[in-house]
Amino acid sequence: MEVQITNENFESFKNGDKPLVIDFWATWCGPCRMIAPIISELAEEYDGKIVVGKCDVEESDELAAQFGIRTIPTILFFKGGEIVDKFVGASTKAKLDDKFKALL
Repeated sequence: MEVQITNENFESFKNGDKPLVIDFWATWCGPCRMIAPIISELAEEYDGKIVVGKCDVEESDELAAQFGIRTIPTILFFKGGEIVDKFVGASTKAKLDDKFKALL
């Protein structure tokens, strides 16, 4: 299951005991809507192993600015509170699954 990541709750998720994946997106973004079902599927498949979050760049613009998000979708991969990987643009489930596996 995906969680909503906001300016206010980001730190608690970043410093959690599980790796964190954040999908930075917006409602008007076509490629974001294309990968949304893939992100949801991966969130279910990795439930209990990886926390998967969605961050609306318009609602949490401070967080997007903090990470220099200029293109969406951008997916950041955190482990131990640090960014360990980044993916920009739409992709296939297989490519994103590889990134999820690498986090474990």
